Amino acid sequence: MAKEVIVTAKKVKNRKKISRIIRISLLILLIFLIVLYIILEIIYNEGRFTVILDSNRTLESGLAVFDSLNNSHGKRKLEATPIRFMDNISFKWIPENVDKEADGPHNGDNYIAYSFYVENQGNDVLNYHYEIIVDDIIKNVDNAIRIRIYRNGEDTTYAKKSSLGNEPEKDTVPFKDIKNADGTIILEKVTDFKPDDLDRYTVLIWLEGDDPDCTDALIGGEIKMHMVITEEHTEKGRSERQ
Repeated sequence: MAKEVIVTAKKVKNRKKISRIIRISLLILLIFLIVLYIILEIIYNEGRFTVILDSNRTLESGLAVFDSLNNSHGKRKLEATPIRFMDNISFKWIPENVDKEADGPHNGDNYIAYSFYVENQGNDVLNYHYEIIVDDIIKNVDNAIRIRIYRNGEDTTYAKKSSLGNEPEKDTVPFKDIKNADGTIILEKVTDFKPDDLDRYTVLIWLEGDDPDCTDALIGGEIKMHMVITEEHTEKGRSERQ
């Protein structure tokens, strides 16, 4: 009888030990999942579209970006307001005055719109270029994405080439080959940017429903991108300063 009690107590002790190990393992797994979720939230939901000056030297040279004329103090980074869900639409559904309706973020139904300024607040004549870089793509959603960039009211629409015939989509400039450009899909240059010159930009992003590549296969897709502005001094600017 005493032997049976000892065996039972040992089993209970082992069972408690195993239960404790399981609880600790589940707790560690839960903590890991929470940390992973936070990381994914930061990666995919924070700053879905940003505008970045390429270095601190840019601020020192006088090139500045800001998203309000009421506060023209240059910033290192501007962030658009992300939208969690974007259904496909036609460009015809977007307001005609989207470029001029507001500064900063002014998203609408199923599109991102962000307006900002680039100003030469220094003493040198500059050139600068801007590029849009794709950080991540899920489910090839870039097949039907449209990016329209307004610069001082003049607009250009960019899109990936059609999968049918590898031709540019109608009324668009094709994205650069992402495999050969380290994620850069748009690259443009502005020259002879004089002191006090001011450029106004609006970046408009939507999923074009009239694109033949806009199919159900894109449902659940995501894209993350940012815009980088890089300046360079010109020989003209240096000679004038001397």
